[in-house]
Amino acid sequence: MDINMKILLLSNASRNLYGFRKELIYELLKCHSVYIGAPLDLYAEKLEKMGTKLINLPLDRRGKNPVHDFDLFRRYNKEIKRVHPDLVITYTIKPNIYGGIVCRKDKIKYAANITGLGTAFQKQDILKKMVMFLYKIALCKAKVVFFENFANECFFVSSHIVRKEQTCLLHGAGVNLEEYRYKPYPKDNDIFIFLFIGRIMKEKGVNELFEAMKLLIEDGQHCILDIVGECEENYRPIMKCYEKAGWLKYYGYQNDVVPFIERAHCFVLPSWHEGMANTNLECAASGRPLITSNIPGCKEAVIEGVTGLLCDAKNRESLYRTMKRMITIDWDDRRKMGIEGRKHVEKFFDKKKVVEKTLSNLL
Repeated sequence: MDINMKILLLSNASRNLYGFRKELIYELLKCHSVYIGAPLDLYAEKLEKMGTKLINLPLDRRGKNPVHDFDLFRRYNKEIKRVHPDLVITYTIKPNIYGGIVCRKDKIKYAANITGLGTAFQKQDILKKMVMFLYKIALCKAKVVFFENFANECFFVSSHIVRKEQTCLLHGAGVNLEEYRYKPYPKDNDIFIFLFIGRIMKEKGVNELFEAMKLLIEDGQHCILDIVGECEENYRPIMKCYEKAGWLKYYGYQNDVVPFIERAHCFVLPSWHEGMANTNLECAASGRPLITSNIPGCKEAVIEGVTGLLCDAKNRESLYRTMKRMITIDWDDRRKMGIEGRKHVEKFFDKKKVVEKTLSNLL
């Protein structure tokens, strides 16, 4: 990689860049000027203090309005012409597509990150066809396209969206093992604590999680569910009802999730689809056994029966049985699961290794 390049990172949230990519940004800043193009949220100041230059580029993450998307394309076009970067790195679907199209048009070197397929790929409809078509246009000239799991990479290659020689498979965004240190496993008291960290939305499997918890309570199991994360409005009434019932505790979005991981006996993520679920990796690194869906992007974090347990996605009965099994496992065996989970993350998901591989493929 040349020295003193202008590198522009495009993303749908400043928070995600700081939370998952700050180690990469630190490395880039050693030799290059780094520009951030994203909606400027509360984490923008942290990125600026690192030494990056900020560009406010608001976008509607879930919106499907073509007028709004064209406006985003127009703003990307304007800012890329103004900054005139030597390299553009894009994250998430809209920056990947519209940033990629601008870079292709202007013959600017660019790299894309497929952090998951998202909801647009979950149904066989016109939206999926349109997104695949736009991805083909956007990525065909990319220097490298990074994937977080093998299944997503295979899908893009077999669908002729990208060529195999363009791709690079990473182990997710990786985990900073200094930030997520091993925490001693909590003693068993009267209550078994399950933990969910993430956005409270259907695709994260929260409906199945709530139903499984109700079955556990009806079954006489002494357990509660701690939830940390942003809540979609349609879930607020039902969550208040479950809080009143006494088996759910909602803590909202938290900048620091470590105290919640520390008190939990097991982390649960019954997601429908993921690129690579960082919360699984962070909790495993902290020494907590996992329960997660047997799907690409989740199952990689678990060695079945050794570091955690897998359940079927979109299946409340499977999740209920798996959660009940975890409760009945001996305390010391659960503690050993956490220790093995830490070793698994150290071996395959160390952030330092992910950053090194990323940089070597950007050369």
